[in-house]
Amino acid sequence: MAIPMPTPLLQRAARARILAIELAILAGHLLLYPTGIAQEQERAEQRHQRHAHERIRAIAAGAPPHAPVLLLHGFIDNRSVFALLRRSLARYGWRHVHALNYSPFTFDIRKAARLLARHVEELCERTGESEVDIVGHSLGGLIARYYVQRLGGDARVRTLVTLGTPHAGTLAVPLFDPHPLVRQLRPGSALLAELAEPAPGCRTRFVAYWSDADQLMSPVDTAKIEHPDLAARNVLVHGVGHLTLSVHGAVAAGVRQALLGEEAPHGAVDAA
Repeated sequence: MAIPMPTPLLQRAARARILAIELAILAGHLLLYPTGIAQEQERAEQRHQRHAHERIRAIAAGAPPHAPVLLLHGFIDNRSVFALLRRSLARYGWRHVHALNYSPFTFDIRKAARLLARHVEELCERTGESEVDIVGHSLGGLIARYYVQRLGGDARVRTLVTLGTPHAGTLAVPLFDPHPLVRQLRPGSALLAELAEPAPGCRTRFVAYWSDADQLMSPVDTAKIEHPDLAARNVLVHGVGHLTLSVHGAVAAGVRQALLGEEAPHGAVDAA
């Protein structure tokens, strides 16, 4: 039996619904934004004791401890965007979930990737682990990918999950073109050319979530990773806007699966 195509009226209604959800999430995020301005702080001694106790409890319970997870936000954002994802990970047993703020005045992805490299080393030292997982939203995913591919981060990053990251560049928001960092996100930029270069032996596993309703990815499939040397899996999310990707429950479930090394059902998430 043929599946009826959505009418223009239904398509407009779906777009309006997605926009309304995006605006609601933006309003909530603006309220939370002040809570995420400062970097996370915890005394080194307290961190060491807490991580040691949690590792012992996990081993005693017969479950291997999860690798530490580092969350990396997008452009002009901060760690508060991951409030719901952090709660989801904690509820399902992740005990070492950290977030890194990079400056809103960052003008170079390479510089941000070097900052990320230092933060990963500090995280490994604090937790006593040799590897971490990273979840990057939007620009954060591209910073993490540059670290993995170009700065030797594949020795530290076991899994990199990206949410709405312009891996092939995006043409959205042309008014922002004067910004140096935005120019690095345009198709054909020197930075994206670096990421397209061969990366033989890269040890990191990549999982890229992309949405057919992402307003900031132009075209929408630019958020897929297409590279012959990378172990990458692309997961399509139906009907979810750019901001919603970092807070949607179905996407959070997919992220947990990815961090556990599990495949998403049919390689897609119907989160509409």
